[in-house]
Amino acid sequence: MKKHKTILIQAGLFLVTTLVTTFAGLEWIKGYSIFESKWTWADLGEAFLYYTLPFLGFLTVHEFGHYFMAQKRKVAVTLPYYIPAWFAIMPSIGTVGAFIRIKELVNTRLKYFDIGVAGPLAGFVVAFFVLIYGYSHLPGLDFLFQVHPEYAQYGADYAQHVYASGEEVLSFRMGDSLLTSWVKNTFADPALLPHENELAHYPFILAGYLGLFFTALNLLPIGQLDGGHILFALIGEKRFNKLSPVLFVLFTFYAGLGFFNVYELQSAIFRNDWATLGNFLLFVYFTYLCLSRVTESQSTNWMLALGLILVQLLLTLVFPGIEGYSGFLAFSFLLGRFLGIYHPPVVDQKPLDLRRQVIGWLALLIFVLCMSPNPFY
Repeated sequence: MKKHKTILIQAGLFLVTTLVTTFAGLEWIKGYSIFESKWTWADLGEAFLYYTLPFLGFLTVHEFGHYFMAQKRKVAVTLPYYIPAWFAIMPSIGTVGAFIRIKELVNTRLKYFDIGVAGPLAGFVVAFFVLIYGYSHLPGLDFLFQVHPEYAQYGADYAQHVYASGEEVLSFRMGDSLLTSWVKNTFADPALLPHENELAHYPFILAGYLGLFFTALNLLPIGQLDGGHILFALIGEKRFNKLSPVLFVLFTFYAGLGFFNVYELQSAIFRNDWATLGNFLLFVYFTYLCLSRVTESQSTNWMLALGLILVQLLLTLVFPGIEGYSGFLAFSFLLGRFLGIYHPPVVDQKPLDLRRQVIGWLALLIFVLCMSPNPFY
């Protein structure tokens, strides 16, 4: 009975995620919401075919890569739980991912490696070819003018008028990684390539980019992320549990870099701007929360947080415009407080064979190629 209830929950989450991801696709492709009367069933079908299928296809292949490898290695796991995430009042992508739950203790490095690497490698292949298809099959300008009919009066020179006026323009840009930049430069027809602010309206490009972005996040070599499992299996428990917190602190450092700068704080002090100073104190506490489980000593974690922020501020003193990517702060909090930055021990510490070592380092190379320092802006 409990098993049937779990399957119903998983099926329900999948159906809801499919539905709201289609709503999100409608918003990106057509430029209007499901709550507006102008949409048609054909529009919804287009959103499903061109955005939901490739994006959730990537996500499903990723999760079932884990699932089938776990079955092969005789490790009990659940079917995927999909997480819907659609906000009717603001742009969203329909989901923040999915996960499977391991129901028993994994006792070997080899099993952790095989299960951990199978998902991102399988999903990477799907996302990579979806992105190639998106850039190699760019539609004409009429497609963009359906989303922004106000651009049509300018024709092919729309960007010079819309973005060169000096006025603030609402935009959503996808910051290229090494791999997405190569795909764009290799496969896109420059005559059809839209302004970078408009790329998110092209569903295959958006779905492929999101797939590679989520692949990179999963391959972060920290804690119990897929990349953490891979690196743990490659270098062993002792080395990994020394390296992982260092990588986590560096990730948190980059995420918060430039969030506040010395000149901003100096100005706030001179102007008695208590709101800014209060926000800075909240930022200090948030950073501490991210780092609060790096060591077992809370005083050490506080010192680590304060030292990290001090270095961030000193860097803004030398390089006033330096910035990390604050969007990573939420993921840093998730890692530091919930997912964990250390890896559980295993009984069998037998090293990986050469073939798996090559695959493991290749997976970490994929992380480097897919990770953008500024993914959305």
